[in-house]
Amino acid sequence: MNLDDRHNADMSSGRFIVFEGIDGSGKTTQAQILANRIREAGRIVHVTSEPTNSPIGNLIRQGMTGRIQLDDRVIAALFAADRIDHLTNHTDGILDLLASGCTVISDRYYFSSYAYHTDYTGQAWVKHANAIAEGLLRADLTIYLDISPDIAVERLSKGRSFQERYERLDRLVSVRNSYEQAFRDADDTENIVIVDGHGDVESTSKSVWAVVEQHLTAF
Repeated sequence: MNLDDRHNADMSSGRFIVFEGIDGSGKTTQAQILANRIREAGRIVHVTSEPTNSPIGNLIRQGMTGRIQLDDRVIAALFAADRIDHLTNHTDGILDLLASGCTVISDRYYFSSYAYHTDYTGQAWVKHANAIAEGLLRADLTIYLDISPDIAVERLSKGRSFQERYERLDRLVSVRNSYEQAFRDADDTENIVIVDGHGDVESTSKSVWAVVEQHLTAF
């Protein structure tokens, strides 16, 4: 679906681009590269991520790294709350940034909850918990960087001395399957493009830019 057919096609508003993928897929790197490319085209860009750096997001991070003990269902609920704040707060909220004409690139959005949390809470609960965020804003473009879980684990193990709770091979296999199911279940208002993330950083960034040029005519 072309951006001009979507709800926020008014050129006075910014574009909302989301990167999704299992841990180790290269989302964070590609989000930064894309932001720089769009800035070169003369647009203002804000790069953000979930969990955020808000008090809610910091609590999530502590739970994910094991600094505090949180049940997975608690983490799922906190992600939903953090996401609503991410959209609506008046300091650096996504909705205000878009209204100002800024392009926003987010490393994760609600499809991450559909992928990571359904094993613990069930699909119906996750959908209900994220219905507010989904109703407030859908991405103009969701780019899913697809890599095999074994490659992801290999990447994650390089130069790191710790492992977050979702970074085990068996969990990443399950998460990848849940992503695929979530995309199959998505309605036709979602603009989702799958990009092969197995290549090097440069080749993947070229693939990402080709997708952006095709789907977001403003660039």
